[in-house]
Amino acid sequence: MIFIFIAIILIFVFEYNRKINTKRFIKDSVPYLNFLMEDDYKFLLNIRYNGNVDVNKKYERRLLDGFSVIILFIFILFSKLNFIYIITALILGYLAFKLPYMQLQKYYKANLHQINLMLPYYLKSLEILIQHYTVPVALSHSIDTAPEIFKSGLKTLISKIEAGDSSVDPYMDFAKEYPVRDSMRMMRLLYRLGLGSQENKQEQLMMFSRTVSTLQNKSREQKYRERLEKMENQTMLMLGVTGGGILLLMLFSIMMMMQY
Repeated sequence: MIFIFIAIILIFVFEYNRKINTKRFIKDSVPYLNFLMEDDYKFLLNIRYNGNVDVNKKYERRLLDGFSVIILFIFILFSKLNFIYIITALILGYLAFKLPYMQLQKYYKANLHQINLMLPYYLKSLEILIQHYTVPVALSHSIDTAPEIFKSGLKTLISKIEAGDSSVDPYMDFAKEYPVRDSMRMMRLLYRLGLGSQENKQEQLMMFSRTVSTLQNKSREQKYRERLEKMENQTMLMLGVTGGGILLLMLFSIMMMMQY
């Protein structure tokens, strides 16, 4: 243990006097460790922080946490270090590195349900804008009033369209970012609506409107069903507590009677 304390003090002194720079070491190592970054890590960060995040800084922090756990574990068991302990240290460091990513995944899955409920209402507001503007312009105008969670995806969608991508890919990429009920179909309808001429725009818009209305009805039914399930669960809990209380009271009464 004395060696551990001495090593920690020496590292602190060297770090304080700028003889070594652990942050600089991590920053220089990032290009070689980018293969550890998950494919959807940037997307999950943008969802979590609404696009206001430095992805590289967050990734560097994860690497620093992982290396810190490895070094700390090796220091603690330095006197009896062997191959098994080294492997254990690497596993613990990897888990510390993966933990922030798993938390992002948990946050995203928890919010997918909310996204599923909000999408029909956003599309309804977009439908009103499309009556007066082209689809790309309507998408651009919808950003300010769109739910916060959609804004980063909408900005990416619009930037791809403005860059000259006239294919369906930007719309499909948006649908993949928010893989909820009918998102793929709705984005295809939007793309076709943007391609249509003024003559058949009204017909396509009516089809889009009917689909959005159907989604809204499903969303309302889901909200009603969830509210009903919540009330049923509360009722069952109340009955369970009441029944358990009565049972305990009866048992207590029987025990008191047996004593006399």
